[in-house]
Amino acid sequence: MARSAVKRGEDETAAAEKKVKETGKPARGARGGITAPVVPSPELSAIVGEKDLPRSEVVSKIWEYIKKHDLQDPKDKRNILADEKLHKVFGKKSATMFEMNKLLSSHLTGKKA
Repeated sequence: MARSAVKRGEDETAAAEKKVKETGKPARGARGGITAPVVPSPELSAIVGEKDLPRSEVVSKIWEYIKKHDLQDPKDKRNILADEKLHKVFGKKSATMFEMNKLLSSHLTGKKA
């Protein structure tokens, strides 16, 4: 049986706390990869907001925007038809959902410590 996201997070936190106690060293960058906060470009922040978000939240907000504004191709839902705001992010009139993350990466920078 798969663990829920909450249970998995609790387990990871407990494991990290145990490691800190065993080694005596402070916890290091627990947030990395897809959960690390990123800074959106001005073009992208027009859609997702100004504040720093994890990459996963940025993608979720983009999908909310796409669905709210009905920007999926009715014949093939995998294709996204860019409106004016998304065109600034994608750099083209349409993109597939598979290319979207690649196109978003050029508009995201790592948060400086």
